[in-house]
Amino acid sequence: MYQSPRRLCSALLTRDAPGLRRRSPAPGLRRLSPAPTAAPRPASPRLLAAAPAALSAAWTQSRTVPSMGNGTSRLYSALAKTLNSSAASQHPEYLVSPDPEHLEPIDPKELLEECRAVLHTRPPRFQRDFVDLRADCPSSHPSIRVMQWNILAQALGEGKDNFVQCPVEALRWEERKCLILEEILAYQPDILCLQEVDHYFDTFQPLLGRLGYQGTFFPKPWSPCLDVEHNNGPDGCALFFLQNRFKLVNSANIRLTAMTLKTNQVAIAQTLECKESGRQFCIAVTHLKARTGWERFRSAQGCDLLQNLQSITQGAKIPLIVCGDFNAEPTEEVYRHFASSSLNLNSAYKLLSADGQSEPPYTTWKIRTSGECRHTLDYIWYSQHALSVRSALDLLTEEQIGPNRLPSFNYPSDHLSLVCDFSFNEEPAKLL
Repeated sequence: MYQSPRRLCSALLTRDAPGLRRRSPAPGLRRLSPAPTAAPRPASPRLLAAAPAALSAAWTQSRTVPSMGNGTSRLYSALAKTLNSSAASQHPEYLVSPDPEHLEPIDPKELLEECRAVLHTRPPRFQRDFVDLRADCPSSHPSIRVMQWNILAQALGEGKDNFVQCPVEALRWEERKCLILEEILAYQPDILCLQEVDHYFDTFQPLLGRLGYQGTFFPKPWSPCLDVEHNNGPDGCALFFLQNRFKLVNSANIRLTAMTLKTNQVAIAQTLECKESGRQFCIAVTHLKARTGWERFRSAQGCDLLQNLQSITQGAKIPLIVCGDFNAEPTEEVYRHFASSSLNLNSAYKLLSADGQSEPPYTTWKIRTSGECRHTLDYIWYSQHALSVRSALDLLTEEQIGPNRLPSFNYPSDHLSLVCDFSFNEEPAKLL
């Protein structure tokens, strides 16, 4: 295992800042680099040393979170409650969503430092840059940052997925959780769309709730996580949005059907209203059926989701963003359904290619007992008549990923996160 006397800090990415350095990765594209920051601070053993003694006390508190003091002590309390993966089953009261009014806010920068302290023996997280995709059309309102990510269910990572080149130590939840949080905190999404979430109630809902997010979780009816010994419950899709930026107008949990049959795959679709501009849009997250041989099944699920979204968006009157692990390459029928839908959708990450028409070469790269898998399966679709992509986070290079592929000590999932900044078009074009 890689050892380091201190963990190198990655800068919080500052968007739309005048000091950002730009260079051209391809004709017409500009890459946004993070602004320089102060030198990293030495890792603190505070969390690791205090964790064993504090865990039992943290989990025997009442469901209402009391005042925990200032600074790092209350941050530690928030993290400590999520360190034991079996604690939720021992204390079912934590499976109930707490009242947001009783959640003490925490500073994301401080929480990021706490995560890095836990991770101080691991190599630094990979550097990724935002690529500027603006066509010199300024927007009068702040952009909307959306993150799409299959974070890898903990039960599947440890029990079923057989990542033969990934050390078992790299999959330990106590640290892998902090890598996931570090990725989220570093890019500061306004909206977060996740798949394979099996630690919603004991980790993501309480921590992200204290960071100002409102969350919704929809588990799979027959989650494969439940087949794994010492699991933490079913996995599913989760959708979070910042409450200071958006108001929830409508929410729908969708159990996808295929050939009139209800399936094990789900979606969440929410209509949000921007508090600053008053404009509404729909955000959806899904995770379609995996495995080769299920192409027609995925196609049917995609058609069902499109039909639901057609109704929710009132026939594309409401702008739409769809995030998901589609488990489908661009050559599959379900991809073509979305690309040719009457909802007038475009895939955001195509815009990173030189011609603007090609998907990335991969969004997941792993080695299992069956061999090496390198595929493009994850997408962010958007209403191109009403929305524009201002920037997109570039993917990790093959060199960064390394010969053992994903997940790894550097990266917590076998799927890469996708992050885009969207803005409303000032005068939405009419549908053709």
